[in-house]
Amino acid sequence: MSSGTGPRVVALGGGHGLAASLAAWRLLTSTLTAVVTVADDGGSSGRIRRELPVLPPGDLRMALAALAGDEPRTREMASLLQHRIGGEGVLAGHPVGNLMLTGWTELYQGDTVRALRALEELLGSVGRVLPMADVPLDLVATVASVDPDDPRETRRIRGQVAIASTPGRVRDIRVSPADPSVHPDVLSAIAEADVVTLGPGSWYTSVLPHLLVPRLRAALAATPARVVVVLNLEPQPGETDGFSPEEHLRVLLAHLGGVSLHTVIADAAAVVDRRGLLSAVQGCGAELVLAPVAAPDDAARHDPSRLAAALASVVGAR
Repeated sequence: MSSGTGPRVVALGGGHGLAASLAAWRLLTSTLTAVVTVADDGGSSGRIRRELPVLPPGDLRMALAALAGDEPRTREMASLLQHRIGGEGVLAGHPVGNLMLTGWTELYQGDTVRALRALEELLGSVGRVLPMADVPLDLVATVASVDPDDPRETRRIRGQVAIASTPGRVRDIRVSPADPSVHPDVLSAIAEADVVTLGPGSWYTSVLPHLLVPRLRAALAATPARVVVVLNLEPQPGETDGFSPEEHLRVLLAHLGGVSLHTVIADAAAVVDRRGLLSAVQGCGAELVLAPVAAPDDAARHDPSRLAAALASVVGAR
């Protein structure tokens, strides 16, 4: 891992949830690695992965922007990465960063990790961004029917966007290909980490997929790092409708496959049944940290400073 100060942290996830985690962690450490899901098949990322043999760039771009340096020039470059091209032509809606990462990957003969490194240098990044697998992944879920006349009926749904938008509760989920290759830098970062975090984020499509890749799960099971889960603030429509914090945790535990869980962080105001959640957490041998981690003006998102304070209490940072 790169040199830096603070604990060695690996944050797993994708999208806005991972960006929230990174915004908090960068207040505590500069030895930070984001391991990002590569299963997005919607929007700009979906268009790019259908047309070119590259990883979907969207979640990787968001992680890069979240780790950009604090100098005015690098912040401006991060804004450019996030800017979506306007108009109504073939480029409309593409974030500039998606095109930059795709172009750099082509320049480096398909080496996404080298392309990410080049963008990290351009952005003065606080930490690294790595893909969770070397190939694009598809998510395949079994979704229960919402038909009250046939409650046992299930459907097999393929694709991240389709899973998130299909009515009905997800029963199980897997990745295709089932055992993709994982870059050695990802495995090294996990082996050397002091802390590994999962969540917050889309539970079935951003958090759980990391536990479905055999080589990633084996690395997580073997690491001496403290494994910390940050629970979502509220259920996500289309994925976890009606889920309590305990239900989020139950689903996660069913997918751990030998990975030890040490700490669960939850927003104090989002937990209705504190005794139930505490019992569930203690049942898997972990500790529960209840703290005000939601933004005070918007309960639907984590506040970086508040979440950093909760994470600091876990790792003993001051």
